[in-house]
Formats: sequence, structure tokens, C-alpha cells
Amino acid sequence: MKKLVLCILTLALFATAGVTRAASQAAQAAPPAQSADKTPPSYDMKPQSLLDLEAVNKKFVSLAEAIPADKFTWRPAGDARSFAELFLHVAGERYGFLGLMGATAPPEYDPKTFAKSTTDKAKIIEELNKSWLFTQGVIQGMTNSDFAKPLPKLGPDANEGDVIYLLVVDAHEHLGQAIAYSRANGIVPPWTAAAAAAAAAKKAQQPQK
Repeated sequence: MKKLVLCILTLALFATAGVTRAASQAAQAAPPAQSADKTPPSYDMKPQSLLDLEAVNKKFVSLAEAIPADKFTWRPAGDARSFAELFLHVAGERYGFLGLMGATAPPEYDPKTFAKSTTDKAKIIEELNKSWLFTQGVIQGMTNSDFAKPLPKLGPDANEGDVIYLLVVDAHEHLGQAIAYSRANGIVPPWTAAAAAAAAAKKAQQPQK
């Protein structure tokens, strides 16, 4: 009797192991389940990048307008960019990034000399606005499918949307750099000053306790 029970238990264990192995193999062979989430992406690259880059350019311009003309040659260290070189670098990178997609920069733009081409405040602000209009025109001219267009020279999985993404990220990086330069010279970014003034005015209107 004991031998019979042992035989039955052994067979049951083998059967269970076989079922478990078969289930595991079936799970590995089955294609991944499709996500049921059909929610549209929260970041639509074309309109959002245009809004983002426009807002950043406005900050660059307002910051440049707030900096005294004689400060445009200031640099935090001998091997760092000056104010003028930083702003022109930002303007030039727009041409450079978009050139990766085949966009043609203005004929007068020379990437080898542009960043050191002037220290004139008015001219630098003009170049910031000019390069932004160029950027805006290129992105507005892109179709949604263009954002997924392969760009193998940047990598096997790269596309033109990656170029726009990099442009946005780079703009924010240099805006932070420009803010740090300004703060080192005692210059408060105009949008920060405006927000502080608005907060103070709101507080002044509140009834005193």
C-alpha cells in the first residue's frame, strides 16, 4: 500500500513539473500584451517645443536687455565664455542643430567666427531674435511625420524629433548659465524681479492682522 501511495505521489510531482514547465515556455513564447492605455501623449513635440523655445528666447532677450552694455565682455574666468559669446553661442547653436536636419543657415552665418563676431548689445539682441525666427520657421515647416524621420548620422535610432528635443534641452542649459552670469554681477533676471514685485503688491493689498 505504501509503495502504491509513493508511486502516485511521484507521478503527481512529475505531472506538476511538466505543467509548470509548459506554462513557463508558453509565457515566454507569447507576444507581449498590448497596452490598453490609449491616452494621447502629454507632450506634443511640435507645438510644445515652439512654445518652450519662444519662452526661453524671450528670457534670453530680456536678460540681455537688462545687462549694461559694458558688461558684455565680462566672463567668470579666463577660459569661460563672456556674456556676448554666450548669447551668440545660443543663437549659433540654433543654426547648427537645425543644420543636422538639412536646414540652411543664413549665408552670413559663419560657425567659426560667429560667437566672437561682436560685443555690441543691440547687435547681440538682434541675432538672438533673428535665430529664433529662423528656428520657428523650420519647426513650423515640419510635419508630424518629420519628427519621426530617421537621422542615422546621429545614431541608429535617432530621428529629427531628437534634434528638436536636444535644442530645447540645450536652450534651458544655457539660460541657466546666463542667469548665473547675471547673478554674479548683481543683475536680477527681469522675470524674477517682476514676480517679486507682483507678490509684494499682492501682499500689500491684504488686510493687516
